[in-house]
Amino acid sequence: MGFRFLLLCLFLLVIELYAFQALRTLVKIKWALLSYQIISVLVLVFIVYSFMQFDRSVGQTKQTMFTMGLVLLVYIPKLVLTLVLIGEDVFRLGAGSVNHFISSNDNVTFFASRRKFVSQIGLGLAAVPFLSLIYGIFEGRYNYKVIKQSIFFPDLPDAFDGFKITQISDVHSGSFDNPEKIEYAIDLVNEQNSDLILFTGDIVNTDAKEMHPWLDTFNRIKKHEYGKYSVLGNHDYGEYVTWPSEKAKEANFQAIKNLYGQIDFKLLLNEHTFIEKGGQKIALVGVENWGHNFKQAGDLNKAAQHLNKEDFKILMSHDPSHWDYEVQHHEKNFHLTLSGHTHGMQFGIEIPGYFKWSLAQYVYKQWAGLYENLGRYVYVNRGFGYHAYPGRVGIMPEITVIELKKGKSVA
Repeated sequence: MGFRFLLLCLFLLVIELYAFQALRTLVKIKWALLSYQIISVLVLVFIVYSFMQFDRSVGQTKQTMFTMGLVLLVYIPKLVLTLVLIGEDVFRLGAGSVNHFISSNDNVTFFASRRKFVSQIGLGLAAVPFLSLIYGIFEGRYNYKVIKQSIFFPDLPDAFDGFKITQISDVHSGSFDNPEKIEYAIDLVNEQNSDLILFTGDIVNTDAKEMHPWLDTFNRIKKHEYGKYSVLGNHDYGEYVTWPSEKAKEANFQAIKNLYGQIDFKLLLNEHTFIEKGGQKIALVGVENWGHNFKQAGDLNKAAQHLNKEDFKILMSHDPSHWDYEVQHHEKNFHLTLSGHTHGMQFGIEIPGYFKWSLAQYVYKQWAGLYENLGRYVYVNRGFGYHAYPGRVGIMPEITVIELKKGKSVA
């Protein structure tokens, strides 16, 4: 722990030194440079103090989210600036080496002065993540998007051709601070007029009490003709804080499970039910959380017990790594899996239909949107809420509407 802390301190020191060099290249007013140094030290002290005050018996609070936002807001732009100046240093070192061995002029300086325009470029590039993070905090986190997706299945029962499903995921109600925006999001959910609504887990960050102020709001989600169903996410188990006793932890877990019922969602715990329409049916399967790097309480075999391979099946499983490791090759043939969990890391670049990138893709093979393998699909919802960083940049909060279609994919 001590060695890692030392490396972190060294890393931050390098970033601060380079950032100050860039500013000093452009600004010659001593009091302005001194003010910058004082502010930088005060911000760093505040960040360190805030993290030292983190209480594992409480978990994430508004202050920890503010601190995380501040860390990203301060150090990502400075990191961009540092990378630009390091690139210039590599060039200066190369040029100095060439001059040293080739030039006959003894007055040539080995290490040339830092160039003003490079610092200007660095600051310009650093402004992009800085302004993006500001936007993400004040606007992006509540910039809800309704994403519609048609998926074709040759063996879909005829009665379900055109059947619409709304999916929400990763509410993280303990992070909310704007009732008006949440009311707006619930209105968007209701406007979709879907046949069925599914909630794929993480109703809170940790504690069941986080959802209490929002129960009335989420009870505004209208009844859907074919029901409202949910599963648990990794945060619903209360495993990211230290509890005074196992009894207290279990009581919180039971209270979280009850929350889903309190907003009129039927919680599926490693079990399945049938959705019937026009004399035909599809199976809706719900498993507890199963993640490659997270809690593995999901039991797919138990949930699908007595189902046949030929039955058309929709699976709710919070973590998309479950699809990657177990579901997509399962002998029972799960036609469509609905997941969430990744949030797209709440930071990335997305041009719908053309391009998407996030650090999430280096952790999860399936991290946002629709994926297919041999006619089996997984859709990863980008999340309704936010966690840790109190914002969203590029990867916006999502309400998904999936339409089931009979036939072969047109893609």
